[in-house]
Amino acid sequence: MLLAAATLHRGEEPPISGERGSATFFFANCPLACRFCQNFPISQLGNGSAVDVPWLARRMLQLERRGAHNVNVVTGTQYAPWIVEAVREARTRGLAIPIAWNTSGFENEETIALLEGTVDIYLTDIKYRSDRTARQLSNAPDYFPTATRAAELMLAQVGPLETGSGGMAVRGVIVRHLVLPGGLAGTEQVMRYVVERLGADVPVSLMCQYFPAHRAHGHPLLGRTVSPVEYRAAIDAARRAGVERGWFQDPDAAGGA
Repeated sequence: MLLAAATLHRGEEPPISGERGSATFFFANCPLACRFCQNFPISQLGNGSAVDVPWLARRMLQLERRGAHNVNVVTGTQYAPWIVEAVREARTRGLAIPIAWNTSGFENEETIALLEGTVDIYLTDIKYRSDRTARQLSNAPDYFPTATRAAELMLAQVGPLETGSGGMAVRGVIVRHLVLPGGLAGTEQVMRYVVERLGADVPVSLMCQYFPAHRAHGHPLLGRTVSPVEYRAAIDAARRAGVERGWFQDPDAAGGA
């Protein structure tokens, strides 16, 4: 396994980060090849150090002792069997906090089945509605059917989000969606899918922090940030679709014109 970082992280949704942070493990490489990836040195260039199962288990326990609310596995798909083994080893040694699987959503059914009984919380992206856009921007022409099937399987495993003491997540699914310039993500259609197929109990994190990175510079749409007007329109689309739970960001935090 190649791991870029393992640290307490406070930049996730409130029920994940809480006050003390999430024990976040950033794994190198990714099933997608997003041309705008803000973490491309990790996700596409493979920057990271080799770690084994015992090291991973020890680090989970260390970060739990430092107060982490959960273990947050970021882009672990390609290492799923070894991560499952590490979690099991850590649990035999006393790990008690939930395990969150933080994913692009481009997961196959076999991986979701493997994670059953190990993962408590799924933080899953639904990035695009258009297969053409997914092919052009992430080299994943079958992204939407794959990500939505994965989300439905995740929901069948762990259900909608459940919180415990202090509002911290203990189990369930959160859907993330990054608003892209020019409506490229198909936000309204994605929001309708979430409410109609997953249900209004599944919270949505609607994100506005897109900025041009990696190979997005110079692209006619991706070469700029999301404007406040575009993000407000995305919020309106989510509300029209019936989204009842989740998190919207400050529209004025979006950049652009």
